[in-house]
Amino acid sequence: MFTRCHPAVIMASVHTSSSRPYHLVIFGASGFTGQFVVEEVARTASEGPRGNLKWAVAGRSKQKLEQVLEQAASVLEKPELRTEVDIIVADVEEPDSLAAMCKQAVIVLNCVGPYRFFGEPMVKACVENGAHHLDISGEPQFLEGMQLNYHDLAAEKGVYIIGSCGFDSIPADMGVLYTREQFKGTLTALESFLTVDSGPEGGCIHDGTWQSAIYGFADGHKLQSLRRKFNHKPLPTVGTKLKRRGALFYSNEIQRYTVPFMGSDPSVVKRTQRFLVEENQDTPVQYGAYAGVGGIGNVIKLMFAGMIFWFLVKFSFGRNLLVNHPEFFSFGLFSKAGPTRKQMESSSFRFAFYGEGYTEGLDPTQGKPNGKICTLVQGPECGYVATPIALVQAALTILNESTALPKSGGVFTPGAAFAKTTLIKRLDKHGIQFSVI
Repeated sequence: MFTRCHPAVIMASVHTSSSRPYHLVIFGASGFTGQFVVEEVARTASEGPRGNLKWAVAGRSKQKLEQVLEQAASVLEKPELRTEVDIIVADVEEPDSLAAMCKQAVIVLNCVGPYRFFGEPMVKACVENGAHHLDISGEPQFLEGMQLNYHDLAAEKGVYIIGSCGFDSIPADMGVLYTREQFKGTLTALESFLTVDSGPEGGCIHDGTWQSAIYGFADGHKLQSLRRKFNHKPLPTVGTKLKRRGALFYSNEIQRYTVPFMGSDPSVVKRTQRFLVEENQDTPVQYGAYAGVGGIGNVIKLMFAGMIFWFLVKFSFGRNLLVNHPEFFSFGLFSKAGPTRKQMESSSFRFAFYGEGYTEGLDPTQGKPNGKICTLVQGPECGYVATPIALVQAALTILNESTALPKSGGVFTPGAAFAKTTLIKRLDKHGIQFSVI
């Protein structure tokens, strides 16, 4: 729960020092997503404080980290990366190594998932050793568990723990805030429709995301009991109550068959809205998230895969089958190899937001909403191009705009942390674009 901080709060610090030399340390830099985060940091290093970003890579294997730097040097034609970027050996199973790493970093970018298995030791080490922590988790159970267990301690220590800073869930969370800002009046309800275009090369997602989904669905009941511990009062409903749509429907908005979005976006947006209600007394925005699946052929495939998934995920032997054979059970959507660079180049995503509310001068407690708005958030391939952009821009925002962040540390959603910053403008410049239609 976002609690108001007591007087013992330490103001968050975002500066390097002789004992804390790195603005950023990328933990899990040799993982599939981590390697693209390394490239994005190298690409944007001139945007660091005073045009100079000090950074290092970290992970279990020095040799693999050297290979990642070699690859980044080659892809970006920056041979200096081979010698100028420091390497830190650290392992989630060795707490002392995590502590030593955190003591050297202003911000840790944590790319080691599934976070339900590997995330908490890193959060704990960051809080205890004064490093801010950003991750790219799309796992509500992990994200909300960290909020429950570490918010007060992070506030006391002046540390920002900000989850879901990748494609899950910056486009959705910041997209809701952007739409609210653009609406002339009081925005009360919003639905987002995600479409992904994989281009002529096709596309797939690395199986780390598949594993997170498997264990997320298997542990659904644990998430419900975790949420009860917050003891939240329901958020007030302003305007017409947003109706939940069916499990499968044809969307006139995006002209294709559509299903509820299964990721972390709805839970992250709701947590942001709760924070804004409690901290700023804002009017909460009701939110529904959906994803387009395409034509009837895709619908049949999805239903078939979904039935098998729901059956197997309930049993440990079924989960093992799903984990070991992602391509077979997902009809090629997930793979152990992940997408090729060529596939990434031709892929893109598009969120369309359809909102309603009360125009300026109208009382939101009276009558039905009378205003509508439609906005777009669109960008490059979501998993390994947009995610590194979002994560790195979130980190650069902390480094460059510390006075616009929440006054004290704590566990925050992106919308709660970055509502008063220029993160949306930064994303715009880097290819994740926000616009009103």
